[in-house]
Amino acid sequence: MRSLLITAGLLLATRSAVAAEGSLDAAGSLVQMLLGLAVVIGLLYASLHVLKRLGAGTGNAAGLLKVRGATAVGPRERVVLVDVAGKVLVLGVTPGRITALHTLDAADLPGTPDAPQPPAGKDFQSWLKQTLERRSR
Repeated sequence: MRSLLITAGLLLATRSAVAAEGSLDAAGSLVQMLLGLAVVIGLLYASLHVLKRLGAGTGNAAGLLKVRGATAVGPRERVVLVDVAGKVLVLGVTPGRITALHTLDAADLPGTPDAPQPPAGKDFQSWLKQTLERRSR
């Protein structure tokens, strides 16, 4: 930032000397425009950096939720599995709404060490149907 200010000072000093001639006034205007653009871009970058540092204070909240997986069921619709306090929420996500479809125990899902693994070749649809039938009993 300091080098930018030094460069700006030098450019302004040379611009006043060149403006006395009158022939290079267009070049001075171009330099002034580019310098203004550089200052605006620098301010945007600095504010982005400050916003990132201020937003980093959510460290504890990030550990409470964990997305286990998601799959698209339409162009803008998804089914998402989210871990929350030992439970797994099956959520339907659309652009205007999030709907809880089902709640499972984390041990009921495949991929956990104590859960029995489903036979190879089963797809998600049959597994979900079987799990929902088991939970309704």
